[in-house]
Amino acid sequence: MNFDYSDKVLKLRARLDDFMRGEVFPAERVYAAQLAESRGNGLPWHSPPVMSELKRKARAAGLWNLFLPQSEHGAGLTNLEYAPLCELMGRSPIAAEACNCSAPDTGNMELLERYGTLEHKRRWLEPLLAGEIRSAFAMTEPAVASSDATNIESRIVRRDDHYVIDGHKWWISGAADARCKLFIFMGKSDPDNADRHRQQSMVLVPAETPGVTVLRSLSVFGYDDAPHGHAEVVFKNVRVPVDHLLVGEGEGFAIAQARLGPGRIHHCMRAIGLAERALSLLCRRASERVTFGRRLADQTVTLERIASARIQIDQARLLVLHAAYLMDTVGNKAAAKSIAMIKVATPAMACQVLDWAIQAHGGGGVCADFPLAAGYAHARTLRLVDGPDEVHSNQIGRLELAQQLA
Repeated sequence: MNFDYSDKVLKLRARLDDFMRGEVFPAERVYAAQLAESRGNGLPWHSPPVMSELKRKARAAGLWNLFLPQSEHGAGLTNLEYAPLCELMGRSPIAAEACNCSAPDTGNMELLERYGTLEHKRRWLEPLLAGEIRSAFAMTEPAVASSDATNIESRIVRRDDHYVIDGHKWWISGAADARCKLFIFMGKSDPDNADRHRQQSMVLVPAETPGVTVLRSLSVFGYDDAPHGHAEVVFKNVRVPVDHLLVGEGEGFAIAQARLGPGRIHHCMRAIGLAERALSLLCRRASERVTFGRRLADQTVTLERIASARIQIDQARLLVLHAAYLMDTVGNKAAAKSIAMIKVATPAMACQVLDWAIQAHGGGGVCADFPLAAGYAHARTLRLVDGPDEVHSNQIGRLELAQQLA
């Protein structure tokens, strides 16, 4: 394994770092102010104008669609090459979208790229790649434990030349966004199939289709995460043409697994960037604040926390790079254990580093004057996103047992 970055990646990384320092970080307060103004006008789900400006500048700088491995539409980067760039974007809550590299659009674009028809790509992939629209992935349901995707109860029933969709979904990221034009919907098309992994299918549902109702937005530790956010959505007697099916009936579970692998590693890459920013803020705060006649940085407990943060971040980064290397060389399925390992380890690491940074900031750490409280809410949520810790730990344990006993 060689984790040295190529000249191409080093140049992109330097260009992205300049963009982050020169454009993204200064725009964070502008973004927050414009979003607050939109809320005041009753339009919380409309993107602040500064985001369009950031997108224009990112595209002009060649910092656009950096994810998409092995695709003519991306930057031609492997997962390993994308890792340091995704990490950099993770240092700001607005950077990934500015570069058209934010979830759930990245995963949805990969699905459309891999499984979509020419018409699917023309209608939805092209505007997604251009950053003109947003999308959502509708899988999780409130009535069942959706960490087991075979539990889902939503129905997809064929009626002549249409599919009729009924289901109740929640935690559908981006569903309330005014720019959301597409749902990728997972439901059961063959609930009586003896193979429970062949009961599900996926269909493309235009957001404006009659019967699609966004009931409410869902807050995360009090944050509504507007303008993208998360929503509870009801699909009632929703009709879409049969050509909106992805791949074929019974392929939904396999498609979901293919989508979640890259999604999980991208979350972890960004979480490392978030932890790096928290550590930077911790060090700055500790150097400036004086308590009981000494700087925080002179307190042994602070030094221990800084050291532990550095160790844990670097450990997580190496795990992520190893998982990316395996995805590139042996494929996502063979890399399953490593992907599960980083999904458990990285969010937990980010939560701990953020917690230490919050502690050093005192009251300031839990308010909106610093990005730590919102960052912690996001990092803690990552322990549930794309499967909770417990599911991944069980998978790691089973795979390790099998390998040890082989």
